[in-house]
Amino acid sequence: MGTADRPERPAPAADRPRHGCAQWLPAEGRYCGRSAREYRTGLCCPDHTPARQAGRDEPESGPGYTPQRLATPASASAVIDAQAIASGKRRSSPREYRLAQAATGRAPHPSTRSTG
Repeated sequence: MGTADRPERPAPAADRPRHGCAQWLPAEGRYCGRSAREYRTGLCCPDHTPARQAGRDEPESGPGYTPQRLATPASASAVIDAQAIASGKRRSSPREYRLAQAATGRAPHPSTRSTG
């Protein structure tokens, strides 16, 4: 099989597979076309993923960034939440509103004071 029998550069985008691996195989003169999933570089089968082509192992699949894995400590988010409740920017019960105002040092709103 000579070089005239197979194309040396990839075919136009219209000839690329829509649902399969978009890796060009120059030795065979075609796209891979195996079942693939989406990567930033396009559709790739397990043999043509960016990690595999860089000679690395595939990263382990997992849930991604869950709230428990975020770097923000729970106490910091509780303070921000209390400030939002105390300012009235976040809805809450009247009891939570008063507790948040006491925790943040905000003066209670005149309409929430009890009359003696």
